[in-house]
Amino acid sequence: MKNVILTDGGMGQELVRRSKSEPTPLWSARVLIDEPDLVRDLHAEFIRAGARVITINTYSATPERLAREGAEDLFKPLQKRGIELARQACDVAGEAAIAGCLSPLFGSYAPALTISYQETLDIYRRIVAEQADGVDLFLCETMASSDEARAAVTAASESGKPVWVSWTLADHGTPRLRSGETIAAAASALDGLPIAARLLNCCRPEAIAAALPELIDLGGPVGAYANGFTSTEALKHGGTVDVLHARHDLGPDAYAEQAIGWVEAGADIVGGCCEVGPPHIAALRDRLQQDGYEISGVLHA
Repeated sequence: MKNVILTDGGMGQELVRRSKSEPTPLWSARVLIDEPDLVRDLHAEFIRAGARVITINTYSATPERLAREGAEDLFKPLQKRGIELARQACDVAGEAAIAGCLSPLFGSYAPALTISYQETLDIYRRIVAEQADGVDLFLCETMASSDEARAAVTAASESGKPVWVSWTLADHGTPRLRSGETIAAAASALDGLPIAARLLNCCRPEAIAAALPELIDLGGPVGAYANGFTSTEALKHGGTVDVLHARHDLGPDAYAEQAIGWVEAGADIVGGCCEVGPPHIAALRDRLQQDGYEISGVLHA
């Protein structure tokens, strides 16, 4: 019986739907302070739906994004609150591993917005320092370029915790990172670094299916968690997620069908990204169990 790790889905879009506040560029960070119960309860819903790994809700709480909005003093409090709320969710809903979050520093899907490699590494080290004591592993997610991923993985690996790296792909055409780099090139940039798993995320399920064979050929555990957007083209630097729209053909059962295809192809880790909520994860859990897979939060050799 194959063991499959089931992760949570997307937090940001789901919180937008549940909140009384209008989205802002720092919206998913502000909700940690303004409406913490929403965050804790959504984490708990994902756990009850079957997730055995949840990621702390600090995706937009990077020093650069906070400084851009004049809120850099919130960096440490937001990191601390994100961990606390994930822990509280585990206390009320059941056991799950907690993943620290190393996200793109300047916003998703924007590989051209860069600073020097050393500056990037230094910022990721600041984030790791705040998260390391409270998480079980690090997820370097939505990495749009090889340098971005290398800096995040380097900082995360210094914690001694397991590190997952997840690249985001262009939605159409030959599988490429959003920077235009190949998966092979992005993987080679991480040579010598301890990677516990390689994943693909926050792109169309169809893009993941096309790229997965190449990822599997690299060896080691692999995984995927797609978004449910019609397109990400409308999201600009400093913009808000309310400009993006959900597909109508990726309900819970349809998404589960996509993700089962990844597992059948060889994926060890599946879950969801933006527009993938607790009902999607529950449907995926049910489908995995129905097809005879064992669901877990740890990788088995």
